[in-house]
Amino acid sequence: LMFASGGGLVQTGGSLRLSCAASGSNFGSYSIGWFRQAPGKEREFIGASIRWNSNPTYADSVKGRFTISRDNAKNTVDLQMNSLKPEDTAVYYCAASQRIIYSDLRRPTRYNYWGKGTLVTVSS
Repeated sequence: LMFASGGGLVQTGGSLRLSCAASGSNFGSYSIGWFRQAPGKEREFIGASIRWNSNPTYADSVKGRFTISRDNAKNTVDLQMNSLKPEDTAVYYCAASQRIIYSDLRRPTRYNYWGKGTLVTVSS
């Protein structure tokens, strides 16, 4: 079981911190991806924390503004979002996979487990 939390309403230029929490053991053996989906759009890859790897990967659209951090002891992966823009408005999801390979990190269909999303609204 996993779920994302921390969404809300923020003004342009503001910050939010989302958290993805998961139950179970061997959390460190899972790659955790962050995605978002705006109304009428496809689910978009934001970034991923790769199992056993300390260096997250990011989509170009958020690179330099968003940061992923992971705490395997707490079974959490956080998404710090800074300099938010109206186009960041979406429902944000986290997803997990034990066997995903690096080249598939951006593909939603490669993740086995999905958390309930959290809504982020950035006002202009």
